[in-house]
Amino acid sequence: MKELQKFAYPIFFAVMAVLPHLLNDRWQAVAITFLIFAVVALSQDIILGKAGMFNMGQALFFGMGAYTTAILNNQFGWPIAATIPLAILIPAMFGILLAGPIVHLRGDYLLVVTIGFNIVFVQVLQNNLGGVTGGPNGIFGLDSLSLFGFDLMSQVAVYYFAFIVLLLTLWVMHNLAGSKPGRALHYLREDQLAAESIGINTRIYKIFAFGLGAGIAGLAGTVFAVQYSAVSPEAFEFIQSVLFFSIVLVGGSSVPGILLGVFVMFVLPEIFREFATWRYFIFGFAMIAAMILRPRGIWPATFGKIPKFLIKGGSHGAQ
Repeated sequence: MKELQKFAYPIFFAVMAVLPHLLNDRWQAVAITFLIFAVVALSQDIILGKAGMFNMGQALFFGMGAYTTAILNNQFGWPIAATIPLAILIPAMFGILLAGPIVHLRGDYLLVVTIGFNIVFVQVLQNNLGGVTGGPNGIFGLDSLSLFGFDLMSQVAVYYFAFIVLLLTLWVMHNLAGSKPGRALHYLREDQLAAESIGINTRIYKIFAFGLGAGIAGLAGTVFAVQYSAVSPEAFEFIQSVLFFSIVLVGGSSVPGILLGVFVMFVLPEIFREFATWRYFIFGFAMIAAMILRPRGIWPATFGKIPKFLIKGGSHGAQ
């Protein structure tokens, strides 16, 4: 797998760099959404895949970033670029505050709590809290993003903005994988009791995972708001969290797996959109086939090497 990645990444980056010039307007929009969902799914992977916490509320942080940008731009006249730091910090801080009292929960219990937070968030948006969220209709007519004096008004420009955000996210994921927090999260996922026995403060690292994952999802929310120049509550409902959760499971909690998971779970149904409701059958069968044929995911994550003499058959990699 690692040898394949050496060739896969350059090919992926090269294809994505020229892709918008090969697509029509509809498929450019799909490509932008692919990049956005890839960033959110990678942020979900930090919490679910790396730390092993069953979070089913990632759309909450995604929406919080989008609404932070929309409210600051629409209500207070901030330029879109100036909203980006707060669109990262506010979801990150909320993720930390949310995680504090719930990280002791495990499995289904944590899952139910995060679902509840996501539902409450959508209800707050629909009820127009403080008169700034726009209610069920959301917020429309956002300004275009302006960087270095250039207005990113075309879909191609927005695509490259989303692509840069994905590259930054991949850089964060790469550095996290080889860092002390990354190793701690791996040990936490494998066995929390064992991790605690070697001195890892599991509570701190769980909160760290929530904060980092929430901040990255918030950044993706800004890109989403820029793409549509609007935000509305239905874009961040519980079903979106299910999608991001499923992408990590189907993909296998590795960066290539996440990207393939987004393709299978989002792009593939779009390819068959002309078949109306039948495309959901294709979506469902694709997910079932992936789980049966690749129960650890399309591209399972590995961490470090196990000596060959310890593994039956002489293969090596995480078991």
